[in-house]
Order: sequence, then structure tokens, then C-alpha cells
Amino acid sequence: MVISEENSRLAKYLIISDIPRSVAYTLVYIRGKDEITSVEIERETGLRQPEVSIAMQWLRRKGWINKRNMKKEGKGRPIHGYKLSKDFNEILEEIIQDLSNKIGEINQTITELNAFQK
Repeated sequence: MVISEENSRLAKYLIISDIPRSVAYTLVYIRGKDEITSVEIERETGLRQPEVSIAMQWLRRKGWINKRNMKKEGKGRPIHGYKLSKDFNEILEEIIQDLSNKIGEINQTITELNAFQK
């Protein structure tokens, strides 16, 4: 996969933020697109079919992506179209809020643990 330096940095920070690697690369790829298929994601990101499928399930559970069944001629696996369900900046804001909440929880745990020091 040919990925720009900016997209590479974005994927790195998403992964550090506890976003699974396949989800991070899928999000980075889809952020500038209208509607894509899983075949496009596989081709452009280098992820394999099972990784893309799991990433899409993860994104759908979060409510960040919509799935649309597309007509397909003949046999083979079905084709689905995927599109972000909200603006990418809103998704980033959710990730940032989750990280801020984790920081608060960690700080509270540290405070509680300090109470046990003698």
C-alpha cells in the first residue's frame, strides 16, 4: 500500500489510541472517499478479506459506518458498499473523548492507590 506520510502518522496515532490496526488503516483509507467496497479496501490497504470484514464489523458497532448491499452479477461473495455515517472529525472527537475519559479513570485510580500508601 502506498500511504502518505500524513496518513501513516494518522494510522499510527489511531493504533496508539487502542483502535485495532485493520480498523485504523480502513478509517484512514475511507476518510477521503464517498462510498467504497471491501474489495477496494483490500486492494488499497493490503489488508486481507477477514481483516477487512472484522474492521467493518467493528466500525458498524461503533456507528461510524453504514453498509449497503450492492447488486452483483453471478456467483461469489456478495459486494457491499461502505460509507462513513458521520464526519471524520466527529469520529476523531469521539476517540479524543474516549482517551480523555481513560485519563480521568487512570488519575482516579492513582488517587485511590495513593490513599493506601503509608
